[in-house]
Amino acid sequence: MVERTELKNAAIGAVVTIVLSFTGFSALLGGAIAGYLQKVPPKRGAKTGAISGGIAVVPILLVLILGFGLFLWQPGALGVPGGVELAIILLVMFPLLFAWIIGLSAVGGYVGAYLYSNAQSTSRESGAPREQ
Repeated sequence: MVERTELKNAAIGAVVTIVLSFTGFSALLGGAIAGYLQKVPPKRGAKTGAISGGIAVVPILLVLILGFGLFLWQPGALGVPGGVELAIILLVMFPLLFAWIIGLSAVGGYVGAYLYSNAQSTSRESGAPREQ
């Protein structure tokens, strides 16, 4: 089951992903932030990152639905020309894009949680006061 704090951290990571979407690594960075904020072991951080990527995909889905609706609105929309291209885009390219975003976010979540656990172990070894 997904906890409320996990959803909150995943949403923060998704916002980072969307805001930095003009870069090529926004999903990786958003997942890393979500995994770091979650303060869990790396495998759980990957889960949080994947949830963050799933949330970040929602605006793309909304634009896709809007574009498909506008495409159907024009006269003669489902004729042969353009139908094959639309099918390729809807059935191949968008699922691959979603898998790419969610996968990169999961990797980022793993890295973020690893960085947090590494920072915690380093602070324990140096004798610094523990954060609670």
